[in-house]
Amino acid sequence: MHDRHQQHAQHSPHARYAAGVFRAAGARTVLALGTGDGEDALFLACEGFTVRAVHDVRAPLPLPDDSVDAVYAHLLLCMALSTKEIRAAVDELGRVLRPGGLLVYTVRHTGDAHHGTGISHGDHIYEHGGRVVHFFDADLIHDLAKGWRMHGLEAFEEGELPHRLWRVTQARPRVTGARTARRPGSPGSR
Repeated sequence: MHDRHQQHAQHSPHARYAAGVFRAAGARTVLALGTGDGEDALFLACEGFTVRAVHDVRAPLPLPDDSVDAVYAHLLLCMALSTKEIRAAVDELGRVLRPGGLLVYTVRHTGDAHHGTGISHGDHIYEHGGRVVHFFDADLIHDLAKGWRMHGLEAFEEGELPHRLWRVTQARPRVTGARTARRPGSPGSR
């Protein structure tokens, strides 16, 4: 029998981690953000999840309130987004996640060798080798977790440099009164 994962061997270990966490929580629908080549989203679909991909988190998500069980974002939030845009995106994720829904994301952090090098754009954003990266400090991670239940914060390294990253797992509270603020004009806002 052909292993269903052999075809998609390029998925990240973070997608495998997310699949396990999502499965344990009973998730069925996953919103995958900034899917790049699509390998992680395809892996999650092969794991039995219904996956919807969205690439731009600067605009309100085209989803109703409480419509997904889990969100997966590998390195999307540390792209060329301001802290204000990141906060708004995480608030929007809280809107579309059902109560108790999980968010798993990875970001490069300020301990990374590229932090502080190259062209500074302010706000811990640096351009190095043509790539613009927003490096997260611990304060930003904890600020983004306000109003959520933190399930895990793990530091790890990957790549040849190596890049230093965090993997964050947090859940939207089950209490419906704890809803995050909606962006004006987002689906479900009044």
